[in-house]
Amino acid sequence: GMLAELGVSLVEIGHAERRAMFGEDDDVVALKVRGAVDAGLTPLLCIGEPGRVSPEEAAGFCLRQVHSAAGGDDPLIPRLVLAYEPVWAIGADRPAEPAYVNAVVELIRERLGSACPVIYGGSAGPGLLPQLTAADGLFLGRFAHDAANLGRVLDEALQTFAPASSSSSCS
Repeated sequence: GMLAELGVSLVEIGHAERRAMFGEDDDVVALKVRGAVDAGLTPLLCIGEPGRVSPEEAAGFCLRQVHSAAGGDDPLIPRLVLAYEPVWAIGADRPAEPAYVNAVVELIRERLGSACPVIYGGSAGPGLLPQLTAADGLFLGRFAHDAANLGRVLDEALQTFAPASSSSSCS
């Protein structure tokens, strides 16, 4: 509630590193999601498979995480923003292959429809967004610490999502 009072609108929940380092399991994530929604915040729910598997297996794993985080309250799902971040891609030299990410996100959307936005994280940086036709954006980590990288990603976002008449630049 205090975060909402301060003007915060989005809160990250369920990141793989918090799960690993602090033992946050599905029950803790579900409690945090419910608490965030009750406080008027939008949960940015991190989902992602721990190891390289087929897109079908990855999507199944992610969907189980979404339903668990919603605590069986599927009407809660449209209140989420999903950050698809394969655990094996976090901190890697390169992100997951764009075709793989697109396939996983498309399978998630097949089950959830357009219930909530899905963004991609996991070593996301410049040059990736235009290749992710199924994702609604990027969830940036260490690449956003460099202003030039962030500027390039923002320029790509403008080119990808802005109307054709826009020619603004963020660099």
